Amino acid sequence: MFSFLKKKLGFGSSDPTPAPEPAPAPEAAPAPAPIAAPAVESPPAPPPAVPQVLAPTPQLAPQPAPPSAPVPAPAPAPVVKPVPAPAPAPVAEPAPVVEPEPEPAPRKSWMDKLRQGLRKTGSSIAQVFTGTQIDDALYEELEAALLMADTGVKATEFLLEDLKRRVKEAKATDPAAVRHLLADALTELLQPLQRQLVIGEQSPMVMMVVGVNGAGKTTSIGKLTRHLADAEANVLLAAADTFRAAAREQLAVWADRNRVQIVSQEGGDPSAVTFDAVVAGKARGCDVVIADTAGRLPTQLHLMEELKKIKRVIGKAQETAPHEVLLVVDGNTGQNALTQVKAFDDALGLTGLIVTKLDGTAKGGVLAAIARERPIPVYFIGVGEKLEDLQTFDPREFALALLE
Repeated sequence: MFSFLKKKLGFGSSDPTPAPEPAPAPEAAPAPAPIAAPAVESPPAPPPAVPQVLAPTPQLAPQPAPPSAPVPAPAPAPVVKPVPAPAPAPVAEPAPVVEPEPEPAPRKSWMDKLRQGLRKTGSSIAQVFTGTQIDDALYEELEAALLMADTGVKATEFLLEDLKRRVKEAKATDPAAVRHLLADALTELLQPLQRQLVIGEQSPMVMMVVGVNGAGKTTSIGKLTRHLADAEANVLLAAADTFRAAAREQLAVWADRNRVQIVSQEGGDPSAVTFDAVVAGKARGCDVVIADTAGRLPTQLHLMEELKKIKRVIGKAQETAPHEVLLVVDGNTGQNALTQVKAFDDALGLTGLIVTKLDGTAKGGVLAAIARERPIPVYFIGVGEKLEDLQTFDPREFALALLE
């Protein structure tokens, strides 16, 4: 991810050739020139003593030349003190190391949104630990708060028993410490729900997305497609929701926005659309094929049979497909979300969940109920309409946001 730059420092060759400076010595040669000048005047002056007097003068000129010999002393100056210059070079390397630090910022802002969405549940549970002692009254208040948070009876009973055990082992005496122990217990309960969505093991990997009306299936598909496209995955969408008005157009907008391919038929059979999409994905070398289906209520048995048919047809187009059957659950539906999970899982065999709309009046405790009664992995949770508002599920983050 990071490109490391290596700089080579060129050390200037210290040539002691500055010796050309002794060239001034030849300048002393012009000294004989004055000898020639008196030679012209020598005819009238027969006495040769005059040139003899001038002869010693050239001998005095070379004497200053020896001092010029030390001029090469500058040669040692190239004792290149730039040699320490390599030290600044590594200063360039830390620059890329600083860049990744801002990356957690989107996750931090997302966590803030999650806390904001679950603040009602968090505030009601936090009031339980405002007392000064740990007694039966505290556990009774905590039980009521957990039930009000849609945790469910089974999950609430399990959490209380686990919490009492942890308090006894830790010998806690402060209610604030009990709150931290509850966060640990909730994290451990939610741990089986954490799993990463893996792509690349099949070519293409076929995902079938189901859910009730208004849960946010198409929007979640658009966000998931964007994340996959950013990871350089070749995605193909199948508009198999041929019943809802403008469903095909809505998915087409997401396909255009994310620059991915789409297979759709106006008024066509949903099973035929998914079959064509899987065949096209194989022919085009796509990495992922995502099929959007129409909203179904678990009580509408004939429509649930239609989903089973779509799944069977996908299996005919590609053996072992669909590889992922994802249920999109509205986080505001409370215990009804658990009912949806059970119904769709019994009919289709779910492999993962996407929990949406946790930024509104969602209480969040239903995830504890799902973990206790039908532990299906939660791949993503959403807290808003933006692309970055759909993030992977982390049990510890969720537990802390729920109890704060």
